Amino acid sequence: MEPRTGLETAKSGFTDAAPSAATTLRQACELALAYLDSLPTRPVGERATLSELRARLGAPLGDEGIEPAQVLRELAAGAEPGLVGSAGPRYFGFVIGGSLPAALGADWLTSTWDQNPGLYAISPAAAVVEEIAAVWILDLLGLPAGASVGFVTGCQMAHLTALAAARHALLARLGWDVGERGLTGAPPLRILAGSEAHVTAFRALRLLGLGTRDVERIESDGQGRMDPAALARRLEAGRGAPSLICAQVGNVNTGACDPLADIAALARQHGAWLHVDGAFGLWAAASPRLRHLVAGAVLADSWATDAHKWLNVPYDSGIVAVADTGAHCAAMSTAASYLPQHEGRDALDWVPEFSRRARGFAVYAALRSLGRRGVAELVERCCEHARHMAEILAAEPGVEVLNEVALNQVLVRFHDAAGSGADDELTRAVIRRVQRQGVCWLGGTTWHGMAAMRISVSNWSTSKDDAELSAAAILAAMREEIAGR
Repeated sequence: MEPRTGLETAKSGFTDAAPSAATTLRQACELALAYLDSLPTRPVGERATLSELRARLGAPLGDEGIEPAQVLRELAAGAEPGLVGSAGPRYFGFVIGGSLPAALGADWLTSTWDQNPGLYAISPAAAVVEEIAAVWILDLLGLPAGASVGFVTGCQMAHLTALAAARHALLARLGWDVGERGLTGAPPLRILAGSEAHVTAFRALRLLGLGTRDVERIESDGQGRMDPAALARRLEAGRGAPSLICAQVGNVNTGACDPLADIAALARQHGAWLHVDGAFGLWAAASPRLRHLVAGAVLADSWATDAHKWLNVPYDSGIVAVADTGAHCAAMSTAASYLPQHEGRDALDWVPEFSRRARGFAVYAALRSLGRRGVAELVERCCEHARHMAEILAAEPGVEVLNEVALNQVLVRFHDAAGSGADDELTRAVIRRVQRQGVCWLGGTTWHGMAAMRISVSNWSTSKDDAELSAAAILAAMREEIAGR
């Protein structure tokens, strides 16, 4: 038997060293479980105004501290009416998944372990878990096995990281080291993106100093898919210029996917870097029934996605992958005399942060708990529920489903039967009424100049009953709104 260390032979145990800490954490666990138990039946939206929440939670900071368990009780009570049930089965407002039990449990352990995965030397376990989870993700999503992977906060930072790698690689081809020389005097890069590209891609371009004014917007079809023929014309017109193409799978409104195989062929032909925004749509690759929608993704140069969407890992959990590992590392890595050298993975080589949360533990737990088949079933189940809701809604006179429900997004518009032309007003009013009633929560958007209701089905716990109950609540809200006019 191994000898015990002095620390182990001393009076041991977390509860012995700090009994109040154990009490506090038991209190936190009880409050957390009570909240989880309430999710299936609680009103989904908030139930307090901004001023009410400020009154409940705001107070001058006292000179003396308060007993920790009491702090948690009062925090939970004060915050409760301002919590949105986004982790529950009838939240459809944004593309937000819930938290799988294994992932949530691993996330609790992550907070307890309090590891910084920036360096292998700081947390070998966190480094190895991220290494393994990265291999699983590349395999599930059908991406190149040799691609490098980073775990970031969300798709926004995944875009930033991937596009930083693209910027480095494209300028390096022209003999310009952007890491050393910056952008002042650098050759210009040509950037092309679909007319329906997500705003986070443009924000990443701003943060990288590439700007958005000169981004060439490529025409899209009626579902928001980039037109390869239009892209081909633009690329040919600027032949020879270093180019970055931003494509997407999973339009935020319709769920539509750009034809990646065609776009990738054009990118190869013109020596362009192809980046794919796959915030939620890229997970379709895990489903044998749906992966045709993202065919050609493997031919891209970089990819961004979110584990807190369809993998249902707690926030925050974005993922970036880059085929050119050298460009990825060169764009992100840093060195200092005090940083040790070793064989293990240093996460700081692949993400903008040094110190950060050990996000890989929750991703690892989610993947192991589901397995390959479970991930596919989760994605397919959400799509089935979305289609079912669309069918129920479309059968009602005065309701129009605007999109082809290819994935988990449903875009709905309500028509004023009186013919007053107030369809936008009616649609927005129905959305507000549904939100107030609290059976489900969904948001609004503007699609091709029209107001629309946007339904996003992304939660592992959503059932067919939840879909039917929510569709019924939407139709009831429409009828009540019309009757009250």
